[in-house]
Amino acid sequence: MRIIVAGGTGVVGREIVAAARARGHEAAGMSRATGADLQTGEGVASALRDAEVVIDAVSVATMDAETSTRFFRRSTQTLIDAARRGGVRHIVALSIVGVDRNPHGYYAGKVAQEEAYQAGDAPFTIVRATQFHEFAGQVARQARFGPLQLAPRARVQPVAARAVAEHLVTVAEGAARGRTSDIAGPREEELSAMIRAWRRHRGERGPVLTVSLPGAQMRGMRQGLALPDADARVLGPSFEDWLSAQPINAGRAGR
Repeated sequence: MRIIVAGGTGVVGREIVAAARARGHEAAGMSRATGADLQTGEGVASALRDAEVVIDAVSVATMDAETSTRFFRRSTQTLIDAARRGGVRHIVALSIVGVDRNPHGYYAGKVAQEEAYQAGDAPFTIVRATQFHEFAGQVARQARFGPLQLAPRARVQPVAARAVAEHLVTVAEGAARGRTSDIAGPREEELSAMIRAWRRHRGERGPVLTVSLPGAQMRGMRQGLALPDADARVLGPSFEDWLSAQPINAGRAGR
């Protein structure tokens, strides 16, 4: 089966491409780096040529609700239109657990993305996942100011990006189902503690200040609005086990 991964050069996108190829599928990533721009539509039809399934793992680096919403509305509609014209039988969209409970900041765009698929005319499945284990490193890098490391508070139940990728390929192999079960890691973690553990693993030194970041999205995460419900599908490994398996000089983190 030919699978195209929108956002295929990102953290989870690369894992999806690898997981699909490992199962014998013909898989390729699609992004601006490969000549396909979902904001303008340029190169998208060509990238989807002969595709049977598209997995949407697109993201944007912003915490601004308006910017995120505008980005996801446009990129999702572009993908829906191109998939319909190209005869794609199934789009699998990766979303985030709790965006409807916490529709602020970046998450406002994910709500808009889900709404676009639900209102569109392409067969789709939406899979919501919790934050990735890689999220700790991403936040740590963004919240470092000279020698001072900020460690934001948030309640999360993180999952490995690789486990998410494998699950998405499984979903892609089946029929479109609309909204399907959420997926999450095996246990709740405190984001600030994850950042401290990530730094210890890398041998990083210096002051670490635990903080409560302003903004509705982060407030909602401190309240546990990004945690999964009891019926979510749990995928391992735990953050501790995942971190212990990471090389000291691990590359970019995500999500």
